[in-house]
Amino acid sequence: MLIAVIQPNKLQAVHEALSHMGVHRMTVVDAQGYGRQKGQSATYQGVEYRVNLLRKVSLEICVNDDFLERTVETILAIARTGSEGCIGDGKIFVLPTFEAITIDDGQRGPGAI
Repeated sequence: MLIAVIQPNKLQAVHEALSHMGVHRMTVVDAQGYGRQKGQSATYQGVEYRVNLLRKVSLEICVNDDFLERTVETILAIARTGSEGCIGDGKIFVLPTFEAITIDDGQRGPGAI
């Protein structure tokens, strides 16, 4: 199970790249948060204010072991800003998945993913 937190403007490109490599199932969740960016300053009608939570998109993707590294590498390549990346490009978390079950037919294991 991968949870990738990325910039919203990278969603379409990441989706297309993953689809092209055979990853066709994901959940997309709008998210807000901050890391090393610690928010950003903005000005509205001449008054400066601080926005602590920045808009992000969280992708939840469950893949079989043989797709894990390819999926991580694809997200890294597409979601990164420029050749070296920038603070705020996001994070990828890899979590163990103990079991997958398809609700409609009860299929379990790798076939349910």
